[in-house]
Order: sequence, then structure tokens, then C-alpha cells
Amino acid sequence: MKRTQTRELAFRLIYSSEVQKEMEEEQVTLFLEENAIQEKEEIDYINTLYQGIKENKPEITALISTNLKEKWTMDRISKIDLAILEVAIFELIYSKLPYKVAINEAVELAKKYGDDSSKSFVNGILASIVKERKLDGVEE
Repeated sequence: MKRTQTRELAFRLIYSSEVQKEMEEEQVTLFLEENAIQEKEEIDYINTLYQGIKENKPEITALISTNLKEKWTMDRISKIDLAILEVAIFELIYSKLPYKVAINEAVELAKKYGDDSSKSFVNGILASIVKERKLDGVEE
């Protein structure tokens, strides 16, 4: 399975955890089984994303919140867009994935799962974070 497909499965798991609020480890195992994920590399990647987002949720949420436009609040963000942002931010900040790859993958997920405005919303938040954190290597 390609990394893009594995990332999409990880996104679906993160989305499920956003909807359910609390997810037990057994549910993660069941998710992996239901999706016939058996390769160690894929299981490790999905678990790393899931655990990493769970452990770093306050910082990830703060990054999203501080990069929202005026009059926007966290509760206005759809669960789909939120899950996409969480995956992308974790990959940007903690996995050190090149920002162009992380943003492109997030925008593709937004096109597939989000509404008409999701891709530009996700792209805008992530671009703002890249600029704020100077992840593009450009100094101001």
C-alpha cells in the first residue's frame, strides 16, 4: 500500500476519534483489522499518527486556533477538516515531512472528503502555519 493510501486510512481513524471523542485501543485494533491492514510499516505509521496526534492535541489545536481568520472559532471547523488538519500538522511539525508534501496530501484529502470550501480552508491554515513556523526555510 502506498503512503498516500495509508495516510488516508490514518485520517479516517483520526476522523472517527473526533466523532467519538474517546477511542479505546481495542477500537484502533479493530479499525486495522476491518481495513485489512497487515503490513508492519503501515500499522506503525497509522499508530504513530494516531498516538502522536492524541499526545500533542493541545499544541495542534492551538496551532489551528491561532491561524484561524477573524471571527472563526474551533467549533466552526467540520470534523473532517479538523482531522485533515491534525494529520497534516502532525506530519509537518513532528514527522518533519516536507511542507509541500504535507499540504498537497491534506488538500487531496480535503477534495475527496470535505465540502467545496475545504481545500482552500485547509490550504490556508497549513500555509499560515508553515509561514509562522518558517518551515519553508525562508526567513523574513
